[in-house]
Amino acid sequence: MSTPDVSLLGLGRMGEPIARRLLTALGALTVWNRTPAKGEPLSSAGARVAARPADAAAAVTLTVLTDLADVEAVLDGEDGLIAGWAAAGVVRPILVVHGTVSPVGVAALAERLAAISIDVVDAPLSGGVAGAESGALSVMVGGAPDAVSRSWPVLSLVGSTVRHLGPPGSGEVAKACNQVVVAGTIGALSEALVLADANGIDRARLLELLGGGLAGSEVLRQKRDRWLTGDFAGGGSTANQLKDLRFVAETAAAGGLDLPISAVLRAVFERAVDDGDGHLDHSGVALSLARHATGER
Repeated sequence: MSTPDVSLLGLGRMGEPIARRLLTALGALTVWNRTPAKGEPLSSAGARVAARPADAAAAVTLTVLTDLADVEAVLDGEDGLIAGWAAAGVVRPILVVHGTVSPVGVAALAERLAAISIDVVDAPLSGGVAGAESGALSVMVGGAPDAVSRSWPVLSLVGSTVRHLGPPGSGEVAKACNQVVVAGTIGALSEALVLADANGIDRARLLELLGGGLAGSEVLRQKRDRWLTGDFAGGGSTANQLKDLRFVAETAAAGGLDLPISAVLRAVFERAVDDGDGHLDHSGVALSLARHATGER
């Protein structure tokens, strides 16, 4: 199967390394970013930098944007993707949504765009920036079988574990499941450190022991140094973790589900954001847990 014309919109922490890998693999790529300067390094590497979303309307158009509102903002108007696809004569284009967005919302978007012959494939990612750079991402795919089949040559370049899970919205449901586990693991490890600190247990030794046993995890491996150094700058933010947990709540409510653990996790991350830690890496929830455990505010 030949690889179709491809573009990528959104050159942030995840989008930029994905774009680099795609450019290397495909030999050609169109990119767009709200801040044009972010496209300059890719332009030097051979990518075509579009001045507006309409100029980046390809047969398979990937968006690596924070929320669904950002995706919708690049769709409409004379500078938007819909106008661009029409002007370029692209038949049945595929819009791939790589961001972690509302499962309910992306399913509604897919229904709206299907009425004008545009297919939506939701394909959220797990693996962080390191995975984006190495290509070792997990890609959770939702969409109609034909659209997924046509976009598969590109999706298989984005990640190493790519699975089609069902109709539009299914990928985002899987990502919501992923985020419950990530938030739960981060929260549990952070609270374990509060308990260890209160009892004079060395953090480094404890984390080494946890990592060698059943409590070991990729979360522990990636976040260990942050908990030891106290450096929570950058990374996947606490505010974004909270956003994802709110999507979990929305999806659970739509299905009539009561998920008590997810509710507790959401409350923990809400408190951390209320404490002013929303900009920190989500492992920084340990700071809020420590403050409230000792009665500090």
